[in-house]
Amino acid sequence: MANTNLKEAKAGKNDEFYTQFHDIEIEMNAYLEYDPNVFKGKTILLPCDDPEWSNFTRFFAAKFDELGLKKLISTSYAPDAKKMKLLPEPSLFETEAPQFDPTKAQTKGKIFVLEQDHTGDGHINIDDLEWEYLEGDGDFRSKEVVKLRDEADIIITNPPFSLFREFLSWIVSEDKKFIIIGNMNAVTYKETFPLIKENRMWMGFSIHSGDREFEVPDEYPLTASGWRIDNKGRKYIRVKGVRWFTNIDHGRRHEPLPLMTMEDNLRFSKHKELKGKAAYDHYDNYDAIEVPFTDAIPSDYDGVMGVPISFLDKYCPEQFEILGITDRQNTSCLRTKIYILMIA
Repeated sequence: MANTNLKEAKAGKNDEFYTQFHDIEIEMNAYLEYDPNVFKGKTILLPCDDPEWSNFTRFFAAKFDELGLKKLISTSYAPDAKKMKLLPEPSLFETEAPQFDPTKAQTKGKIFVLEQDHTGDGHINIDDLEWEYLEGDGDFRSKEVVKLRDEADIIITNPPFSLFREFLSWIVSEDKKFIIIGNMNAVTYKETFPLIKENRMWMGFSIHSGDREFEVPDEYPLTASGWRIDNKGRKYIRVKGVRWFTNIDHGRRHEPLPLMTMEDNLRFSKHKELKGKAAYDHYDNYDAIEVPFTDAIPSDYDGVMGVPISFLDKYCPEQFEILGITDRQNTSCLRTKIYILMIA
């Protein structure tokens, strides 16, 4: 049952998962702590985002002046382009706007731009957000959204889980900076892992083991165990294995992992798989030892080790080198065990 919500999203493309404001705030603050000017003078694109429901635009709009942003752009999918509809009719936000067009409301995506102080209060915030209909449905692969990608300095969003591979390729093809959400198993994709190995992408700061709660539309089926409805009737689900993926630096990435020696691990490890053994297991078909837990990596071993993919949450490039991954396609030619990272 653990990954039921994720599997349903992949199979049915029910990708309307709304990231909570505090999760966004914690993650973005980590980049700001490492580099206070990380967003200064930048144009930020939030594709696959709808300010009427999503918190990404709300966060950056609220902090536009504080962060020193140059421009904030959000694009949303047309209701008819979504597998699940948030509302059967346009919201009041849309219908009360002078540019509202009932002939476009269901079939056209929208673009939201924040760049100037239109209210005259001396601040740029969400009250200055302007929007209009796109020519198409808002798909990130469309020419008009591709043009916005090319304009942007940083791309930040929670992309559709079912399109994660394609969305990531869409970003890196133009060498853009990014902070996006996906599932941990995405590191095993043949399109994704080379970016990890070459230190062109890494895990974000704040989400590691456990799961995260996302708001979902009223129509979303609550079939798994991890769900709740709050006192305002809003639905939430918990999804396991969620991670931030980025190529923007943060401090945790450069913190060496504290480790015990091999001897101490074998004597004192909290894991029954290791404690009391005479030695670490060695692969029969590759010259490496099996390290089943990240905290069991020996500090005094200089050879190759097979570690779980969750090791990437603690990976410090100054401390370890990633050699490959043993995936089903064996693209790294390291056939030992399914989904084990090989490090030295």
